Amino acid sequence: MTLVEERRAPRPVGRRAVYAVMAACSVLVVSLVAAVNLAIPKLAASPLDPSAGQMLWIVDTYVLVFGCLLIPAGAVGDRYGRKGALLTGLALVAAGALLSAAAPGVAVLIAGRAVTGAGAALVMPATLSLMLEVTEPSGRPEAVAVWTAATGIAGVVGNIGGGLVLQYLPWQALFLAVAPSAVVLGLLAARFAPRGERRPATLDAVGSALLVAAVGTLLHGIIEGPSSGWTSLQVLGALALSAVLLALFAVRSLRTAHPLIDPRVFRSRRLRAGSLGVGVAFFGLFSLFYVNAQYLQYAKGYSPLLAGCAIAPLALGMMIASRRSIALAARFGDAVVAVGLAGIVTGLFLISFATASTPYPLYALFLVVLSVGMGLSVPVLSAAVMTSLPQDRAGLGSGLNGATREIGSALGVAVLGTALSAHGSQDFSGAMSFGLRVVAALVLAASVLVLSWWRRR
Repeated sequence: MTLVEERRAPRPVGRRAVYAVMAACSVLVVSLVAAVNLAIPKLAASPLDPSAGQMLWIVDTYVLVFGCLLIPAGAVGDRYGRKGALLTGLALVAAGALLSAAAPGVAVLIAGRAVTGAGAALVMPATLSLMLEVTEPSGRPEAVAVWTAATGIAGVVGNIGGGLVLQYLPWQALFLAVAPSAVVLGLLAARFAPRGERRPATLDAVGSALLVAAVGTLLHGIIEGPSSGWTSLQVLGALALSAVLLALFAVRSLRTAHPLIDPRVFRSRRLRAGSLGVGVAFFGLFSLFYVNAQYLQYAKGYSPLLAGCAIAPLALGMMIASRRSIALAARFGDAVVAVGLAGIVTGLFLISFATASTPYPLYALFLVVLSVGMGLSVPVLSAAVMTSLPQDRAGLGSGLNGATREIGSALGVAVLGTALSAHGSQDFSGAMSFGLRVVAALVLAASVLVLSWWRRR
């Protein structure tokens, strides 16, 4: 090979560099789910003057679009190239963040959040798929564990980073900070990410539209329940329409030759348990994120920065437990998932007793209990989703894994916010206690179903 050819030859890409950049991209898009919760007090006091329902949509629109488009976005990456999908997604994240920052009203802010969510949907499945591209088959569970740990820790990063921005600047700065971050990560991804293989994949636009509409109407029914009345035509109609749309999505997916996702893949108990379990775990975690920032600022009187830092103990349990969860599951089997889900329920229940007079060290201990539960259960459940599908469906697997996580997060925010509104108390701590106990009960009920499906290989 000549000197010129050597200079033109592609340089080998290190696995650690790919892991680092992909993890950073994942942290960016997932942290945006948590960071906006810290801005709720400033948004509520801003000239936008959003209602309680509009506030939930400001938080949830990003997660709704993000979650519902993850599966088709994974197919886009499989078909047209995962690296291109990643770079396009980062560009949309930057554009949507700038639109949100410039929003003159609630409608434009929600639209900006939707654009950002669409970009995040392209980013997220591409990150895991590109990590798997540079990983030997025997190392796939480890790669999934690293990626899952990054997504879990992202919530804490969003809280601390968002708190730092909001401590000194208006709420618009939270979105303005996202654009340069997305640009820098795009440059790093262009340099380090492998091109990835292109594989045949189905782009089911009708199925995608049905899924977005079904989840959107479900959230509408949940969010509007307290203000419109649970027996009102608007709420009952939204819930009924959601059920009809989900049924149409399932029937069409069974009959079409190339569906967004074939419902028959859920015949696998491991896949069913993993998907529902991941959704349940993030349902609990992000319901906490929604209420935590308000509790710390309204009840405890913390500044935005202190409130963001105060949730840092969540990172401790996740980092320690997630690094060992796969190995522990190989040794102890089903008990690891059971203990992890129990930890999430216990953590939510303990936090529900927090009041304005609760010492912070005790509150931090409650957070650690929940985070250890997340760290033990989520990597094992995510690995079950990924390993239940063949290697050539990696995009679908990561999209399904992410979709259940984000839809679970959106529902957690909606249910917790609705419970706060329904409680109707001026005592925020009392409303928080009621909401978290509702969430804990729902997580417990769903966990029983998850464990009934879970089987040792």
